[in-house]
Amino acid sequence: MRILIVDDDLQLLRALRITLTAKGYEVFTAADGAEAVAAAIDHHPDFLLIDLGMPRLNGIEVIHAIRGWSRAPILVVSGRAGAADKVEALDAGADDYLTKPFAVEELLARVRALTRRVPREEDTPLVHLGRVTIDLAAHSVSREDLEGRKQIRLTPTEWQFIEILIRNAGKLVTRQTILTTIWGAEHIEDTGYLRLYVSQLRKKIEEDPARPVHLLTEPGMGYRLDGMTSGSIDLRTASLRSVKPEGSLLTRENHNSSGPDEVSRTP
Repeated sequence: MRILIVDDDLQLLRALRITLTAKGYEVFTAADGAEAVAAAIDHHPDFLLIDLGMPRLNGIEVIHAIRGWSRAPILVVSGRAGAADKVEALDAGADDYLTKPFAVEELLARVRALTRRVPREEDTPLVHLGRVTIDLAAHSVSREDLEGRKQIRLTPTEWQFIEILIRNAGKLVTRQTILTTIWGAEHIEDTGYLRLYVSQLRKKIEEDPARPVHLLTEPGMGYRLDGMTSGSIDLRTASLRSVKPEGSLLTRENHNSSGPDEVSRTP
């Protein structure tokens, strides 16, 4: 089982990593909130231990970001003992709350209890959107037609975006959840970036980007992924309208710590 530990106390972080690794868990660590969200996206932990008072993104913001696409159990481990802090964390999406200082035996017992009662989600789904196949394990996207399978390139940010939608297929994912998860809480109002990435993703996965049937906009609220299936595709019954060679539509992704990625479009 993969556990992500998030705490800005490096000494505690190291001690918990050693203890949980010795118990047979695969452990990942993050020392601040932004690093935690990135690590959660990269490693898809089965369980999270999260502190509340952290730089960049606090624990509540991290919980909100992760709850937008993951149902993994979250145990808050914090020095804040007030009832208001506990209520806020639990209302944000945490499953349990443990106050520092704590006994290691109690921490392990709570991890075991939460993993028993919360079903684990699928780790690496293989999904289809019409004739497009998305393999999250292999980080591979392809479109199949009668001439064979053609690979489609997604940028790192597009991967994060589509994965959030896949893990919430059929459900509304708010703009705020997507922005916080990918870029951090400081960019929660930058909705223009979302429209750009949605437009580029539609060009890559929709049969007719102007009339999307999979990546849908819920006006004023967010986005929803519709029509997602698993299993093989029968090309004899699949629609082959508007089949064109697939090319790279996003040619550059500039990772800048001061703001969301910028992309340039080819003609």
